[in-house]
Amino acid sequence: MNKEFNRRDFVKTTAMGGIGLGLTSKITSIYGKSSSDTTRVGIIGLDTSHSVAFTKALNSPDAGVEFKGYKVVAAYPKGSTDIKSSFERIPGYIEDVKKFGVEIVNSIEELLPKIDVVLLETNDGRPHLDQALQVFKAGKRVFIDKPISASLTDAIVIFEAARHYNVPVFSASSLRYEQVTQEIAGGKIGKVFGADTYSPATIEKTHPDLFWYGIHGVESLFTLMGQGCKSVSRINTEKTDVVVGVWNDGRIGTFRGTRSGIYGLGGTAFGEKGNLTLGEEHGYNPLLLKIIEFFNTGIVPVTSDQTLEIYAFMEAAEVSKTKGGASIEIDDVMQKAGKQAKKIHY
Repeated sequence: MNKEFNRRDFVKTTAMGGIGLGLTSKITSIYGKSSSDTTRVGIIGLDTSHSVAFTKALNSPDAGVEFKGYKVVAAYPKGSTDIKSSFERIPGYIEDVKKFGVEIVNSIEELLPKIDVVLLETNDGRPHLDQALQVFKAGKRVFIDKPISASLTDAIVIFEAARHYNVPVFSASSLRYEQVTQEIAGGKIGKVFGADTYSPATIEKTHPDLFWYGIHGVESLFTLMGQGCKSVSRINTEKTDVVVGVWNDGRIGTFRGTRSGIYGLGGTAFGEKGNLTLGEEHGYNPLLLKIIEFFNTGIVPVTSDQTLEIYAFMEAAEVSKTKGGASIEIDDVMQKAGKQAKKIHY
C-alpha cells in the first residue's frame, strides 16, 4: 500500500474475487497434470480438529465423489508454540492423519514442493502471516482457516501480499455455509432487516477476544446481514458478550458470545417475508466443497473486503470493551490498521 489508507480504495484494489480470474480455470493446467491425476493437498498445522476432519473427508476410501481427485499427501504439524490447548493436540493428530497415508514433514519449505494446494490450518492466528507468505511466494492457492490472523493489521497484509504475488486466498468459518444461513442469504425471507446470532466466545489471551472462537457467530451474522456495518458497541461480562452493529442503512445486527452454559451455535434472521431460525447441525463438508471449488477455479467465494469487515467488526468490539461499551466506527478501526499495515514488508 503506497498511499494514505482509504477503506473504499482498499476494497477496490484487494477484492480477491478478481484474483485468479486471469489464471487458467483448471488447477490441473497450472501444475501441468492431466485431469485424471490427483491434486496433492498439503496441510500446515495439525493443532486443530479441522485438519483431521478435512483429511478424513478427502482421503477416506468412501470419500464423496465431489472430493475425488483431491488427496492430502503431506502435512507440517507445527502450529502454536505457547497455546496449550493447541500444541498438546499435535501428537495425537499426527497419528490420526498418518492413518490416511499422510506424510509428516519438518518444515513448510519441505512441504511446498510435495503439494499443489494448501490448507493453512494452524489454530493460532499469529503465525499465519509468515506461513501464508511462504505459500504465496511458492505460488500455491491457499485456504486459511479461522482466524485468518490475530489482528486486523495482519489480515490486511495477508490480502495485500496475496495480490502482490497474484495468488488467490480466502478464509471462512464453516458456519457461513450452514444450510439455513445460506438459504436466508440467498433471499428466502427477502431482504434481511436484522439478525441476532450466537456462538461460544472462549477467550484466548493471545488474541483479541472474539477472534479465537466468537468468529463463528460473527461470520454467521455477516453472512445474513451482508456488508455495510458502520459502528460497533459491546457489553462485556466474564460470562457473556453482546456486540451490536449498526449498518449504514439503519439495520441492526447483534452477536451474543457465551462462555457459560450449554455449547450452542445459532441465531435468528428477521426478513420482509418472515423470520427464520438458523439450524443447529453444523459440519465441515459444505465448507470443504467451497474450498475444492476454489482450488479448481482460483475464484474466491468470500472476497477480502467481506472478510476484512468481519475482522474490523471484532477489532472494533475489542476497542469498545476498553472504552466501557462506547460506539466505535468501523472506518476508524480500518484506517488505524491500514496505517500499521503499511509498515510491514512482504
